[in-house]
Amino acid sequence: MADVHLIPRPRHVTVVPGCALPAGAVWSALRKAGLDPGGMELLDSRWSALGIGSELGSITVTVPAHHADTFAGPQDYTLDIGAAGVRIANHDSAGQFYALATLAQLPVRHHNGWQVPCVHIVDAPALRWRILSDDVSRGPLPTMRYFKERIRTIAGFKYNGYSPYMEHVFVDPKHPLPAPLDGITPGQLHVLAVYAARFHVAFIPEQQTFAHMHETLKWERYAPLAETPHGYLLAPANPAGEAYVRDLITDELAAVPRPPFFHIGSDEPADLGLGRSKELVAAQGEGTVYARHVIDTANFVLTHHGGTPLIWDDALARHPELFGSLPKQLVFVNWHYGLEPTYRPYIDRIARGGFGQMVAPGALNWNEIYPDIDDALAAIDRFVTEGKAAHVDGLFQTVWHDDGETLFEATWYPILYAAASAWEQDSVDHARYARDFPSAFFGSGDARYADDLASLARCNALLHGNPREYGDYLFWDDPLAPDLANVPSVMDLPALRLSAENAIAHLRLADPPPLHANAAAVMFLAARRYDALGREYQIPQEARAYYDAAAANAKAHLGSVYRGLYLARYLFWEQRDTMLALEPLVRAAWEYEDRPSHEASVLERYRIAADRAIARADRLGDVTFGDYAHKKTLPSFDAALGIEALP
Repeated sequence: MADVHLIPRPRHVTVVPGCALPAGAVWSALRKAGLDPGGMELLDSRWSALGIGSELGSITVTVPAHHADTFAGPQDYTLDIGAAGVRIANHDSAGQFYALATLAQLPVRHHNGWQVPCVHIVDAPALRWRILSDDVSRGPLPTMRYFKERIRTIAGFKYNGYSPYMEHVFVDPKHPLPAPLDGITPGQLHVLAVYAARFHVAFIPEQQTFAHMHETLKWERYAPLAETPHGYLLAPANPAGEAYVRDLITDELAAVPRPPFFHIGSDEPADLGLGRSKELVAAQGEGTVYARHVIDTANFVLTHHGGTPLIWDDALARHPELFGSLPKQLVFVNWHYGLEPTYRPYIDRIARGGFGQMVAPGALNWNEIYPDIDDALAAIDRFVTEGKAAHVDGLFQTVWHDDGETLFEATWYPILYAAASAWEQDSVDHARYARDFPSAFFGSGDARYADDLASLARCNALLHGNPREYGDYLFWDDPLAPDLANVPSVMDLPALRLSAENAIAHLRLADPPPLHANAAAVMFLAARRYDALGREYQIPQEARAYYDAAAANAKAHLGSVYRGLYLARYLFWEQRDTMLALEPLVRAAWEYEDRPSHEASVLERYRIAADRAIARADRLGDVTFGDYAHKKTLPSFDAALGIEALP
């Protein structure tokens, strides 16, 4: 498949050597053929962005009404491009859409313009369902424009489900207090469901119905529903909590009528039995109380035409003896995010219970400057491959924003790898995927984008084992904290910075790619933040060295003392300038994709870090023009900056 880069790779592809059609002429012929509207919109937007112009030609497009191709199941298609024109055969409308999605990625730029290579493609998905779950409740909340871009993009890479994870962000007409001022209204939810259907994507609400409800329970009106004071779990001992949840489900289903699935959440009920329901749990058992919540909520969804209820698997996995009491329509979302030798024990446990399931790996983006690409791809590959072998119902790929500041635009690389894994029959080779990504996603022939992603992956790998576990945590901690003094000795900061700077050097000068230019800008931001992190932990050592040298010569060498003090002070100004330079990049990235309610919380951290650096520079100024200028004495570096030593 020379010069053809497709994500996912079709099941069978034959490229005809020496044969290609002018892309503009193909485009003109497709527009006249009455093809799937969503598929044509996808192709039109991509080819327009690439700069392909429509041109006249004698190309014909054939769509046979009946066919007997090798694959004839839902979503299957064949695509033939040859000298005689284009032939698309499909099992259903989704199959035609996917044929157009593949065709949209086919053009190759040559010296004489954009060409569509002649190919014979027979294609079908390995897994029926390929769903992306986006956390929209922990900080970043997409604008309507970006929601649509997200849905349209995943459809182009053959996802067929989109599930926004909601805790408190739905503006329920009956319960308007919990949602943020720019929350998701019923009208917006309906618009998104209709828009997704145009691209053969099922819109699947997920509403937490048990735990993870603090943003509601912090309100005094809802505090009586909480297991612990203003806590995180709806207390099963108070039936008003169940009534609240049913209001949410009813109103979300009114906005998104008859979805194929409705996710009832219900993971991590860690507080169950610690407060209002203590006596209930003591009398009946934690598993029984939890199972009753699941049964009642699942049945409510089923009786209100909410589709098949989905539920996270973790809580009931501790009580497999209760599986027999659950509705068999329930489908478990089997989530495990660590890179494990095998996921079969989790898959087999649910299968033994007689339930359907979807495998749910993570993008490993949460709390990170950029996703942990290496571990994410390895875990997705293994989990989805084992899921395919076990004939699970589908993929439920997850994106989380636990720290409230990670960006959706940073997650495309693992997301599309998961799409390829769920569509293709075999394991997806990482090196092949890396080669295909710049063309398939960015629409660019610049292979250095793959190198940039490899550099970002190396940055994350170099932070493995850091004292704060995650990259974002280390970035925001105080580099002068006494318990972080050993970071320069236990972490290879020069290697971290050099890897980041490799990406910066390319992304700073590269023209924005034709497609998803903002994702490239977020890569640049991540590289700058990795570089800044490394520098943040180098500066204390260097500033201390200048200061200590000045202190050692305080009585002998006036000029060198002032020089050392000024240089130490300058390094904290450097910290200030670095943080203030990052802030507008973060602002631009946030405003491209997200609503404003949480933006100030994210940007404020850069100001706080800059203010801390300014305060330290000022303290060194006070020492220079106070202690030294008048007394010719200097306190210790830690005393000068007011740093407390570890006990």
